[in-house]
Amino acid sequence: MKKFLTVVGIIFLIGVAGVFALTKIDFNRMNADHYYVQITEDGTQHDTKLGDGSVMTSYSYRLKAANADGETEALEFTAQKNLRKDAYLKVYVKDEDEVSSYDEVKFEEIPKKAQEKLK
Repeated sequence: MKKFLTVVGIIFLIGVAGVFALTKIDFNRMNADHYYVQITEDGTQHDTKLGDGSVMTSYSYRLKAANADGETEALEFTAQKNLRKDAYLKVYVKDEDEVSSYDEVKFEEIPKKAQEKLK
């Protein structure tokens, strides 16, 4: 009986750890490269009509991005809102050109080599 309760306890702990991982870890940012962009213009608006008749609006951007080494690349990504002009973003890139997520950052938080490319 003691062995059974130990096994059940271990399975319970593994389950709790799994639920915690699924709720707290952002898999879109895991193992992604970091690039930095500045929003310089409004995004291109795209309206998509959903099956229930409602309309979903998204905005697409194509901007020059720089990584911490100062290497630049043109990136395309979408957002659910029109992003604030002159905002700086840290974008998470997977598979060389797929933007999976982004965060707004202050200019001072951007690595120096990337700052030089964004000026």
